[in-house]
Amino acid sequence: MSDPICRDLSDILRRHHQDPTRLIQILHDVMAVEGWISKTTITELSRALGLPRGQVEGVVGFYSFFLPEPSGQFRVLFSDNITDEHQGSRALLRTLAEALEVEPGQVRADGRVKIGLTSCTGLCDQGPALLVKGRAIGRLTPERLSVIAGLIESNTPIEQWPPDLFHVESHFWRRDLLLSTPCDPGAAMRALEARGSAATMAELGRSDLRGRGGAGFNTAAKWTACAAAPGPERYIVCNADEGEPGTFKDRELLAHYAHQVIEGMTIAARLVSAQRGFLYLRAEYQFLIAPLLAAFAERRSQGLLGPNILGISGFDFDIELHLGAGAYVCGEESALLESLEGKRGIPRNRPPYPVTHGYLNKPTVLNNVETFLAAAQIALHGAEWFCAVGTPKSRGTKILSVAGDVERPGTYEFPFGTTIRAILDEAGAKGVQAVQVSGPAGMLLSASELDRKLAFEDVPSAGSVMAFDQSRDLLGVTQNFVRFFAHESCGFCTPCRVGTTLNRQRMDRIVSGHGTRHDVEDLESVARLMRASSHCGLGHFAANPVVDLLRKFRPKVDRRLASLEVLPSFDLDAALGPARELTGRDDAGAHLSEEGP
Repeated sequence: MSDPICRDLSDILRRHHQDPTRLIQILHDVMAVEGWISKTTITELSRALGLPRGQVEGVVGFYSFFLPEPSGQFRVLFSDNITDEHQGSRALLRTLAEALEVEPGQVRADGRVKIGLTSCTGLCDQGPALLVKGRAIGRLTPERLSVIAGLIESNTPIEQWPPDLFHVESHFWRRDLLLSTPCDPGAAMRALEARGSAATMAELGRSDLRGRGGAGFNTAAKWTACAAAPGPERYIVCNADEGEPGTFKDRELLAHYAHQVIEGMTIAARLVSAQRGFLYLRAEYQFLIAPLLAAFAERRSQGLLGPNILGISGFDFDIELHLGAGAYVCGEESALLESLEGKRGIPRNRPPYPVTHGYLNKPTVLNNVETFLAAAQIALHGAEWFCAVGTPKSRGTKILSVAGDVERPGTYEFPFGTTIRAILDEAGAKGVQAVQVSGPAGMLLSASELDRKLAFEDVPSAGSVMAFDQSRDLLGVTQNFVRFFAHESCGFCTPCRVGTTLNRQRMDRIVSGHGTRHDVEDLESVARLMRASSHCGLGHFAANPVVDLLRKFRPKVDRRLASLEVLPSFDLDAALGPARELTGRDDAGAHLSEEGP
C-alpha cells in the first residue's frame, strides 16, 4: 500500500502559484494539513514544481520542522537550551512522558503523541518552554503539564486549547536611544523624502551604523554597493531567523516595534531602488505571523507599502513573510537566501556576496531586525543624534537578550561601551561564575573579565547574554553547546560534520568522568582544524565553547578527567550497555571493571 498524497495539495500549489522558490512555504502547508510529508506527496510536488525528486526529498530531510513519516497527532518538543535545562526541562519532559505513558523519542502505540527535544525555542526569558505542533508554550510547571496532558489525552484540537497556555510575555527592562524614541509609521520615510535619497545615504554613512547581527559590517557601505550593482531587480531581506541559543530580542522587537523594522526595510528599498522584500521569520515564532501580516496590511492601507508609496509615482515596494523550518545554519545570510529560494540551507561560497548576487542571484540587501530598526531612527533623527551615545568605533546602542541566572531575564538596550558587569547588575545577577556572550558561537567570559565593555572593539554581541552563577557546572554548559552544534551542522563539509560530532563525543566522556588528557588534546586539535577549514561560520565558531572552556577554566576540566595520562578512548563496559538493557541484567557480573580482576 503506497503512502497517501496530501489531500489538499492542489489547493496548496494553486495558492503558491506552483512557484518552486516557495517550496518551503508549500511544505509548511502540507505539514499543517497532514502532520507529515509522504513519499507520494514528495513525488507529486516534484512533478508539479518541475524539480528533481531528490531535491524535494533533500529539502524535507534538511529541516527539522518537516517530517517524512508520521510523528503522532501531537508532537511535543521541549527546548534543549542550557537555560531551559537549568530550569528543569529534562525532569519536566520525563513528567509529561510518564503522564502520557510514552517513551521519549517514540510515537505512542495509538499514534496520539510523541515527546522529544528541540533546539532553543527563543523563550529563554520565560522558560522552561516547549513546542506542541509547532506552537510555543512557556513558563512550564507540573501543573501546566497536567493541563497539556489532559488536552492531549482528550484529543482536543490545538485551536481549542486555552489561549493562556500560548501567551508569550513581554519583558522589556531597559529602553535607551532606539526604543524610547517615538518613530510614527511613515515619519522616517517622509524625512528621507525631505532630505533626499543621496543625503540620507550620506547621513547613514556618517552614523557609522554597523550590522547588529554579529559581523558588524558597515550598513551604508553594504547598501551603497547594492545600489551600484548592475541590473534592474533588487531585493531587501530581513533576517529574523533568530536561532542562536539564548537570543530572543528580535522576537520582542517584531512583537512591539514591527512598524519601525518594516520602515527600515522600506527606507533601504528607496535608497537602493528595490521593489520587493522578504521578512524571513524563524518557525518557532508562529505566534508572530498574524500580527506581522496585520502590520503589512495596515501599512498598505496607509500607503506605506505597495505601489506609489507616499503618493510618489514609481516608489513601489512590498514585503512577503517567509517562515523558516528549523535550521540554525539559515541564520547565515547566504544559507538564508538558499532557503528563501526553496532549497536546503547550505551556505554559498563567497565571493560573490549578496549585495551583487543575492536572492535569485540579484543584488540584495540583507540585514537583521535590529539593524533595520536603527536605520529607520537614523533616517528620522540623523547621524548626530545616533552618534551621541556609544564609542568612537561602536556608535549607538545594542539591544540584548539577557537570561540565565539573573533575577530579571528579558530585553535590555544599552549604549555601546557599557561594561558586562553593569549589564549583569541591571539584570540582577548574583555570584557570577561566567557569562556567555553572543550565544554558543560567541565568547565565554570569566568572572575576572566582567569589566570588559560591550563594543565591537572589545566584546561584540549578536544580542545574547547568558549568566551562570557558582552553582552551575561549566563543563555541562559546554557539553550542551557542543551537542547543539553537532545537531545543527548542515553536514555539507567534513571538518564541521565530523568535528562537531567528535567534540560532542569527547565532551560526553569528560563530563561523565571517563575522559583523559588524550580527549582534551583531541578537542584542541579538532578546534584548530574546524577553524581553519570549515566551509562557513558555523564550523568556524562551533569549537568556541570548547576553546574558551579549556583556556579560561582548564583546572575544572583537569579535575574531571579520569586520568591525566592517555588511556584508550573506547569504553567497552559502556558499549555493553545496550546488551544489559536488552537482557534486563545490571548486576556486578554484567559489568567490566577498568581495574581488572
